[in-house]
Amino acid sequence: MTSTNIISEICHKATQTSQLSNAEILALVNAHNEDDQLIFATANQIRMNNVGSDIHLRGLIEFSNICIRECQYCGLYCRNKKIKRYRMPIDDIIATAESAHKIGYQSIVLQSGEDPFYNANRLAEVISKIKSKLDIAITLSAGEFTYDEYKTLKQAGVNRYLLRFETSDPQLYRQLHPDSQLDERLECLKYLKALDFEVGTGFMVGLPNETPQIFANNLELLQKLDVDMIGIGPFVANPDTPLKEASSGTVQNGLKAVAITRMLMPTANIPATTAMGTLDPQGREKALNAGANVIMPNVSPMKFRELYQLYPGKMCITSDQGRIIAEQMIKDIGRTVAQTQGHSLKFRSKHG
Repeated sequence: MTSTNIISEICHKATQTSQLSNAEILALVNAHNEDDQLIFATANQIRMNNVGSDIHLRGLIEFSNICIRECQYCGLYCRNKKIKRYRMPIDDIIATAESAHKIGYQSIVLQSGEDPFYNANRLAEVISKIKSKLDIAITLSAGEFTYDEYKTLKQAGVNRYLLRFETSDPQLYRQLHPDSQLDERLECLKYLKALDFEVGTGFMVGLPNETPQIFANNLELLQKLDVDMIGIGPFVANPDTPLKEASSGTVQNGLKAVAITRMLMPTANIPATTAMGTLDPQGREKALNAGANVIMPNVSPMKFRELYQLYPGKMCITSDQGRIIAEQMIKDIGRTVAQTQGHSLKFRSKHG
């Protein structure tokens, strides 16, 4: 049987069941480029059959680029002396959320480095004040906390929490995160699930020393974790980090990861990430046509956007037209803007 026939059989199986073996996932990862379009088309059809044509828009507020972590790939890396640090005051975060709501966002994402100032209690204060003013869904992405701290955030009104594991390989994780371990990250994800957050995680594609088997294992771990949201994007080398000499990942493999994720998790929310659009001007559209159903336009104050530099060349830092551009993109590919807060169908199915 030819490799194309094998891929065709796996894709057909994926339309019938989301239970693919590690060997089948690896076959999709290793598929030749000429078979990728079948993988993308299959994922797109699975997306349509399960979550429809709606695309959810979430306003992204990057409220602090201060971080105590030593993640070797990240521009917010604590030892990076070239970056100008900032921390938005509480009132400014709330005002930005209000502005986002006023222009139509029913969901926002609050994202930062692991900033000690914004501990769980202070974040809870921010969340409570936003929730008292706005009927809006809030995703928080601010790193690792204890079970009790996550509980404080949940009680304050956080709906969703995003904590990517980045790689499923413990040794590679340790190389990339010299101050932490994979088990600690996975334990946090268990806390979030136990507290009934809508949980998001994900990984980078094309990290240094990543093998096709690790790539496949990353995808399998996503399914085992049974999360509600998945953020995936290619690794982009940052010149101000220890991995400055590394080769970046590719959009093609990023798209493949999105597509296989959709096969494995038909009802999850999957963003077309900024990293895709940074490496390819059509990257987000391609991701939306390979199974993604979420876009997160940046609504942070303009003076801070260029300072939140996870990687170079980041898109959406010089224009305040993110929502307008996103809506036009959605229209151009024949999709529709969702008119809800965008809770994952996967999450809603578990809660009636």
